[in-house]
Amino acid sequence: MVDIKFNVDTEKCIKCGKCAQDCIAKIIQMNNNNIPEISIYDENKCIKCQHCLAICPTGAISILGKNPKDSQPCDNFPQAEQMLSLIKSRRSIRQYKNENLDSETIQRLKDMLKYVPTGCNHHSLHFSIIEDKEVMDRFRNRTNNKIKKMFLSAQKNNIVIKKFARYQKAFLDGEDVIFRGAPHMVVVSTPINAPCANVDPIIALSYLELYAQSLGVGTLWCGFAQLCVKLFPDLAEFLEIPDGYKPVYVMLFGPTDTKYTRTIQPDEYQISTIKGNADVDDISLFKKIKRYFWNSIR
Repeated sequence: MVDIKFNVDTEKCIKCGKCAQDCIAKIIQMNNNNIPEISIYDENKCIKCQHCLAICPTGAISILGKNPKDSQPCDNFPQAEQMLSLIKSRRSIRQYKNENLDSETIQRLKDMLKYVPTGCNHHSLHFSIIEDKEVMDRFRNRTNNKIKKMFLSAQKNNIVIKKFARYQKAFLDGEDVIFRGAPHMVVVSTPINAPCANVDPIIALSYLELYAQSLGVGTLWCGFAQLCVKLFPDLAEFLEIPDGYKPVYVMLFGPTDTKYTRTIQPDEYQISTIKGNADVDDISLFKKIKRYFWNSIR
């Protein structure tokens, strides 16, 4: 039997029912005294989202051993224009100082990660973080040497060689094509059976990037590093990625002198305002096949 430690301080409870209304699993019920409760037979359905703790206006509810007094009040949000400015000014950084971030900043980044959302609250992401530039140099050299050896062995059909073909001279000349001199790196991995395995790590890194930018830390989404971590088993072992997990994406980060003085002026994306006028009840078989193909191609 699961014990989720759902407790209600009846002296604080104002019987508003917000916890029951907001319960994702629909297991909180109001009893005859209009006090929220969870049947012991329903406790195993709890997805541990803590919405009940977060929504209670008087702090009457505790769950999973969490005391509402230890939570931060939700009353200190950045202004909308400040948030939009942060998003607009985000840039990929490819120039880093050859030094470590201070330990306090790294710890702040790490502490933030537990708040990133995941599908079905499947709180099981794994973050491999290289916090020391000397360790990063070891990883960098190991990876770059692998690529160099492949070029020198002329494995023309190798997927890695094809990916890096236009950078062959740069690799052989010793340029840090993949890691751009970054002193730090984070790799997000997820259990292969997670309900949103390919999405959760991208959400996590998106949160990390914006928070890092607010701290003055440069970041770079690194598809080249992602490819290497996926294809070379020893790199995954170096990063201590657990068995049963797959690495999904990589972000480089570190201190930088790069300062952008203005935002870019991007082209608009396609945006459809759906009015429900399209006739989709009788689409042709050809259109269905095309849609299946597009939906499954990657």
